[in-house]
Amino acid sequence: MRERIEAAYRDRGLLEEEEYRQAVFDAIAALDRGEIRVAEKHGGEWRSNAWVMQAINLYFVVAEMRTITSGPFEYRDRIPTKKNLAEAGVRVVPPGTVRYGAYVEPGVVVMPGYVNIGAWVGSGTMVDTWATVGSGAQIGRNVHLSGGAGIGGVLEPPGAMPVVIEDGAFIGSRAIVVEGVRVGEEAVLGANVVLTASTPIIDVTGEEERVYRGYVPPRSVVVAGSRPREFPSGTYQLQAALIIGRRRESTDRKTSLNQALREFGVPS
Repeated sequence: MRERIEAAYRDRGLLEEEEYRQAVFDAIAALDRGEIRVAEKHGGEWRSNAWVMQAINLYFVVAEMRTITSGPFEYRDRIPTKKNLAEAGVRVVPPGTVRYGAYVEPGVVVMPGYVNIGAWVGSGTMVDTWATVGSGAQIGRNVHLSGGAGIGGVLEPPGAMPVVIEDGAFIGSRAIVVEGVRVGEEAVLGANVVLTASTPIIDVTGEEERVYRGYVPPRSVVVAGSRPREFPSGTYQLQAALIIGRRRESTDRKTSLNQALREFGVPS
């Protein structure tokens, strides 16, 4: 399957042959079942699977446009919504949407939010109202994506790292995480934090600052901030994120999020 997809991605003309088209359909079905993933963790390091991203891109080519109805609503798209939710042990509240080709483990709750193709969402995770999980994003177990949080997706170029939110993390309201940023286990992002690959994530808890880019260390408590930068016309404040503390090991996981927010005054 992988060899055929890689060949068809190099030469789209091969998609006229049934065996290559079927390889694409088989790959998306495997994604939907959680048998393959856009990215996986090996030896403590996350690695993307370029051929899986290629399969998703080819699926947009071979899948046919169709009319989809849900009650009085009508949609027209190439990708249907995920089916058999009761069998999968997943709760989706109307009009929440999980697209076919995304995998959600049993125990996931999707409020009126959106989970796109290629995404992987772990058990116990809440995708809250109007939160979005982009194509290929990897969301761990027991994560809370608060209302309006935006988790970016990536399908091109194949092999690019998607956003990764690791187990137990809390993403505050209207926070945005894009461009392959990885948020470590049990980290807390306050409301309106914006993280891109180039956003300075500044640990201000020590005597000297420590700057990260594209990565939030585990158990960090992060708030929106800024830092000055000189321009020809003057000094201006540019967006940054500040690590202002750590969640305590002694705090029970079920209450640590609320306690972290109270202790550090982080808006959620």
